Amino acid sequence: MSTPKARAGRPPAELCPAPADQILAGALRMFADSGYDGASVAALNRELGVSHNLVHQRFGSKEKLWYATVDWAFGQVAAQLLPELDDVTGGPLEQVRRIIRRFILVHAARPEILRLVTVESIADSPRLDYLYDRHVAPLLATMNAPLNRLVDEGLIAPVSVRTLHFLVAHGGAAPFSMPALARRIGTGDPMAPDAIAEHADTVADLVLAGLQALARS
Repeated sequence: MSTPKARAGRPPAELCPAPADQILAGALRMFADSGYDGASVAALNRELGVSHNLVHQRFGSKEKLWYATVDWAFGQVAAQLLPELDDVTGGPLEQVRRIIRRFILVHAARPEILRLVTVESIADSPRLDYLYDRHVAPLLATMNAPLNRLVDEGLIAPVSVRTLHFLVAHGGAAPFSMPALARRIGTGDPMAPDAIAEHADTVADLVLAGLQALARS
C-alpha cells in the first residue's frame, strides 16, 4: 500500500509561528485599541493566522503579554531617541530641537504607543506603575538633562516637566494617535511623510521659540 501524499496548500498554523516582532506589534495595536480588559488573546491569534494557543505558548498569560509588549514598544522608542543625546552637533539648542523632532517622528511611526499610554493613564493600576517607573520616568529624566543645561545657561525659561511632556507627547504627537480627527482638520493627509516631517519641525520650533521668549521676558 502506498504512503498517502501530503496535501498541498497552506501548512497548519502551528507549523507557521509568527515572528515575535509581529506578535508584539499586533498585541500593541490590540491593547491600544481595546484596552487591557477588552483585549482578547484568542482574537490576536486569529488576526495573526496562527494556532489558537501560540501566543499563550510564547508569552504565557495576557498579563505577561502586556508587559512584554510594553517593554518591546518602549525599547523601540529608546533606541531611536537616546542616540540624539550623544549628538551635540550645532550646540545645545539644536540638540534639544532634534530630540523633540525625533520624539514626534517616533510616535508618528508607532502611534499605538501613546494610545496605550492614554488608556492606561486614566486610572491608577499596577500596569501604570510599571509603565511609568520602568519606562516613562527614566526616559523623561534622560531627555530633560539637555533641557536643564539650557535653563542653567539662561537660554530657555524653566518649565514644568509635566507641562512639557503633555505639550509634546499628547499635544504635538496627538495627530498620529487620533488620525481620524486629524484628517478632518485642515487640508491634506496628516499621515503623509512630508506632512509628518513638517509637523515635527513646527512643533520643535514652536516649543523652543516659546521657551526662549519666556527666558527673555
